[in-house]
Amino acid sequence: MKVIEEASGIPPAGMRGAGEATGVPAGAARPEDTPAPDHPDPEVVEFPTKRRFSAEYKMRIISEADACKSPGEVGALLRREGLYDSHLYRWRKKQREGALGALAPGKRGPEPDPADPLRKKIAALERENAQLKNKLAQAETIIDVQKEVAGLLGAPLRGIMHLLRSPVSDRR
Repeated sequence: MKVIEEASGIPPAGMRGAGEATGVPAGAARPEDTPAPDHPDPEVVEFPTKRRFSAEYKMRIISEADACKSPGEVGALLRREGLYDSHLYRWRKKQREGALGALAPGKRGPEPDPADPLRKKIAALERENAQLKNKLAQAETIIDVQKEVAGLLGAPLRGIMHLLRSPVSDRR
């Protein structure tokens, strides 16, 4: 066996050991034995960005996928382009729903309601109306309390209201 190993430089299939399964040579250092690098790996981006595809690109990929006839061609296309089958599924669904415009990358977040441009104004006026109703109810409660106090004191309400409105120097 030594003769076969020396001639090719590779041990026979049954004699290779764990290095064959892991791809790590037998004498290589383990990851915990290697020191940490002084600087971060330049290949790794700090914050990944969301991939955006143009409508033309989506249409091209859909047409290429539709042109695939033999088994495995669509998978090869997706691997070559770095896409998932869910991309293709969603793009085809959007194409059926609304053609090229639906495939254009859209703005994220809730869609604005184009139904009524006065909706904001109406909502603001309704909030103001509710606030004014609360203030009116509070003022009516204060007036009711003042009436009860005037009745208990035996003073006419007009006199008490006159005292409340007059400046402090006029009260003496």
